[in-house]
Amino acid sequence: MAAGRSWFLEQSDCRALFASSSDVTLFGEYGPAHVARHRHPAWKVLLPLDGYVRVVPDGRPPVYGRGMLVPPQLAHRPATSSGYVALFLPPWQAGRTGEPTPVPPQKVRRLLAALCVHDLRETPDLDAARAELSDLFGTRRAIDPRIGQVLNELEHARRIDHLAAGVGLSPARLRALVNEEVGVPLVQLRQWRRLGTAIAHFRESSIGTAAARAGFADQAHLTRVTRRFTGRTPTTIASSSEPCRRVPGMQL
Repeated sequence: MAAGRSWFLEQSDCRALFASSSDVTLFGEYGPAHVARHRHPAWKVLLPLDGYVRVVPDGRPPVYGRGMLVPPQLAHRPATSSGYVALFLPPWQAGRTGEPTPVPPQKVRRLLAALCVHDLRETPDLDAARAELSDLFGTRRAIDPRIGQVLNELEHARRIDHLAAGVGLSPARLRALVNEEVGVPLVQLRQWRRLGTAIAHFRESSIGTAAARAGFADQAHLTRVTRRFTGRTPTTIASSSEPCRRVPGMQL
């Protein structure tokens, strides 16, 4: 997602917080959340501020925990019993796994303390959280340097064939190599980067303007990608209106 931007929004009793660095993105909301089915091309660390999280993977029983690590490309429905923050990291952050994994309560407390986001009004300390995450993920997975170069240029590239030529590959070989190395299609990685850029502009721009700045064809295109990757619409992210309600079944 986008790097080096942040915003805070409050409407009524609902608050939302967005922040990003070079390899960590945070989105948080002050109320309980129950989000529709989605799948994102990133690792997600879901941290309720004072409660629990439930993740329901497709075709499998719910998984409960004080926090949850959700792997890339897992179709799931998450819910939290309180406000929360979600940290998103690149898919090559760690080895591949298809299962959501509960985060130990002590680690959840350490991550929240490192972030310093007690009521979602503070600017989060993403560097401190990144240091705390190292033992949760273990050794970072190495990727082909050609893929690294492509990923650095991905968000602003208009054509995949130009990216491929820049690293001496055909477009077909580049797509195959990204799938092998990262486990996520190249087009999804580009959409994910652009989605982060769009969300970074939600506080200061209309959704249509944010879509254009991020490189989406139009607002409808942004809406489709947002639903697929987050289970939300741009409007509910920008207004923080949908999740601020009690979530049934979360009394653990």
